Amino acid sequence: MKKKKINLKNILKYNLKSLLIFEAFYKIASVIIFTPLFLSAFKLITKISGYTYITIENVVNFLLNPLTIIFLLILILLLTFYTFIDISTIIIILDASYHNEKIGVKEAFLLALKKSLRILNLKNILLPILVIFLIPFLNLGISSGFISTIKVPEFITDYISGNPVFSILYLGLLIVLTILLFRWLYVMHYFVLEDCDFKEARKKSINLSKKNKIKDFLKIILTEIGVVLFYLVFIFISIILIILLYKWLGSYSSLSITLIWLFIAISFAILVIMATPISYGVISLLYYKHKNDIKEEIPKLTVSKRLPTKNNKWFKVFVSVVIVLTVFCGTILTVNVLNGNYDLKIENVKLMEVTAHRGASVKYPENTMAAFKGAKELSADWIELDVQQTKDRELIILHDTNLKRTTGLNKNTWDATLEEVRSLDAGSFFSEEFKGEVIPTLEEVLIFAKNNNIKLNIELKPTGHEVDFEKSVVDLIKKYNLEESSVITSQVYEVLENIKNYAKDVKTVYVMSLAYGDILELGCADNFSIEASSINKPLVKKIHNAGKEVYAWTVNTNESINEMINLNVDNIITDNITLAKNLVYESKTSNLVLEYIKLINNLFA
Repeated sequence: MKKKKINLKNILKYNLKSLLIFEAFYKIASVIIFTPLFLSAFKLITKISGYTYITIENVVNFLLNPLTIIFLLILILLLTFYTFIDISTIIIILDASYHNEKIGVKEAFLLALKKSLRILNLKNILLPILVIFLIPFLNLGISSGFISTIKVPEFITDYISGNPVFSILYLGLLIVLTILLFRWLYVMHYFVLEDCDFKEARKKSINLSKKNKIKDFLKIILTEIGVVLFYLVFIFISIILIILLYKWLGSYSSLSITLIWLFIAISFAILVIMATPISYGVISLLYYKHKNDIKEEIPKLTVSKRLPTKNNKWFKVFVSVVIVLTVFCGTILTVNVLNGNYDLKIENVKLMEVTAHRGASVKYPENTMAAFKGAKELSADWIELDVQQTKDRELIILHDTNLKRTTGLNKNTWDATLEEVRSLDAGSFFSEEFKGEVIPTLEEVLIFAKNNNIKLNIELKPTGHEVDFEKSVVDLIKKYNLEESSVITSQVYEVLENIKNYAKDVKTVYVMSLAYGDILELGCADNFSIEASSINKPLVKKIHNAGKEVYAWTVNTNESINEMINLNVDNIITDNITLAKNLVYESKTSNLVLEYIKLINNLFA
């Protein structure tokens, strides 16, 4: 058999248009269609299972729940099918390129769809192990769109790395999975191109790779490293050129940073689109090379004979359905993201949230609209505020029961009317710059929160003079449909009981200066807001295991914020919003691009 010589550049270039169109379409579909459907389904199953929060402490109980098991089995099947179509289509397009044949996206996709239905055969029941678990676990970059986001959670790897026995077991597992993956490396090609079942495909793949595992491994790894290095060097040089251009023009400003981020985003999108074709291009070349080496026949798909390319009404129907689904699901995704509804509260994907204590009270007079607007500008996730009731039963925002400290009037809130309160100056005590700032009403703040998509921590401070205090607050929250983006907190447990008796769907938080004993018996508290010095790992673990959250107050220093981050609390209530946001972000991310920008600015300053 005459060996066919073809390189990676040629196999990608021959049907490059089809590869780019398909991968762009599929990656967009992953984000706009599959992601919102998955998130909505997951949110529904956690709600049905009774879990509002999932962490390492309660994940076992969650996974053993019968509903969760059923859902995960269905999800695995859907993920396998979805990913299989992506990989199969790429393999089919690359195979056409190998045989010097042009192929359209429609033809390749329909054939991949037909072949993907074979995974429903019981003979191929183990195929999801390869498609879903092995490839993403090894993180080689050859997995498809949505699946490639599956990684071992950081809190698990941290736990393993801190335990020598588990570290050895983990390393052993990695080695076993690596060997298994490279024994099964060509399973997909045999399955798709030669219609082998999974068992037969495994045997043929093992035979094809038995003398080449190390070489194949090195070639694939070097390709992955090469692609990443090329991307990083390309981005690095491009950032330098952009910054130099703006310095030369004398208009270097935040606009250049915006252009840098835009350029990086576009470049990364191209990398994401081409990552899977490049990886499978290498595997396909190895597949053809090894088959030639052992004189094994290379099949040729006859796509045009099997699938007519013109006047395919079913394909048109399919495209129409996809377009409708894309618009529909994309709209749902956008609305829910903007409303903050896709917060699944899963420990390893959820950034710790930051609450502005009485608003941005370091720079603005506390509990005023100026402070709340300042908190929004500083990107706080939540605003904490205090509610009192006036003599005429109006709800105002004020921490103290007496008006003297912030307004100069020595009068209790229950003895003052709203008109009287609104005539007072609540800004001058902080700075003359804020002279004339008034005490806001709760309704004003609710309207502000709704319009600015910021969450509210509403603390009720009963004095014993109130009438229908809790009911009035709840009614206002419901009036503006803010049940999902607000919590009512109090240091008085009876307040929480009254709220739950009136409206069970409103979230409540018990504010505690000291947390001792079995606080989970306080069933009217959905979550707990605890003074930072009383928080420890066993307490956080216990609360998380019950599916509830821990808020830490009031945390203002670098040391104390980092301590709360290490304890894995859910919400940090602070006066220093910027510091808290930065420390939380740094604890969860490693931003290479920002380091690039800092380095380049230093070089050319």
